[in-house]
Amino acid sequence: MNRLVNKLDLKWVRFTFRPPWSPATAAAKAGLSTLPPDPVVPSKKPFKAELVGGKRYSWCACGHSKKQPFCDGAHKTKASGLSPLRFVPEKDAAAWLCGCKHTGNPPYCDGTHKQDFIASAPLHEPTES
Repeated sequence: MNRLVNKLDLKWVRFTFRPPWSPATAAAKAGLSTLPPDPVVPSKKPFKAELVGGKRYSWCACGHSKKQPFCDGAHKTKASGLSPLRFVPEKDAAAWLCGCKHTGNPPYCDGTHKQDFIASAPLHEPTES
C-alpha cells in the first residue's frame, strides 16, 4: 500500500507544479493574434436592398467586397479572420443593410454610421488584386 501511495503522490506533484498551458500564452509566445481583424468602412451610409423571402444572402462583414453590401469572397485574401454573415429573410421586403460594417444588429443598419468614429474614418476603396 505504501508503494501505491508514493506513485500517486509523485503524479500529483508533477501535475501540480507544471506551468499551466493556455491558448493565450501559446499565441503570445508565437506572436499570433487570436482577434479577428477590424472591418474597413466601405460606405458611411446603409445600402437599400430588395430582399427575396427564403433566399440565402451573404452580407459582407469585412468591407473589402466590390459587390457591397454582399460578399464576393474578398475576405479570403484581405481579411481572413472575418467571414460573411449568411441570412435568409422570412418574406420579400426592402431592407437597409449596414454599409459601415460596425452595426450592432448585422446585417441591418442600426445608425452606427452616424457616430463620430465612423464619420471620421477613411472610406475604403476596393483595389484590383
